[in-house]
Amino acid sequence: MYQRILVGSDGTKTAARAVDRAVEVARATGGRVTILCATSDVAAGERIVQAEAERHAGAGIGIETLVAQGDAASEILDVAEDGRYDLVVLGNKGMTGARRFLGSVPNKVSHHLACSLLIVRTT
Repeated sequence: MYQRILVGSDGTKTAARAVDRAVEVARATGGRVTILCATSDVAAGERIVQAEAERHAGAGIGIETLVAQGDAASEILDVAEDGRYDLVVLGNKGMTGARRFLGSVPNKVSHHLACSLLIVRTT
């Protein structure tokens, strides 16, 4: 079962859907969620992850937040490996059209992740 769940968020409405799904999975499995924002603006990242954590404060699960500086795909991969997560949850935004071929975050992560990945249809 998924006990340690990592979800990426950039503060958009589509990313919020991925956070929603991560929380649903955690409630169903008794797991914990870490909300990660990878950004060059740490203060903005803190606001994003705190807002998401507060939005789900009554969900009855453990929620942690984390902000990392750097490329989103690289940071998600590093945090997932270092934190020994069971599941990473991402939205599908960027996986269609030209970005699909140029390299979206979900696409990059899907090719290098060592644990399970749930890509939520958010678009």
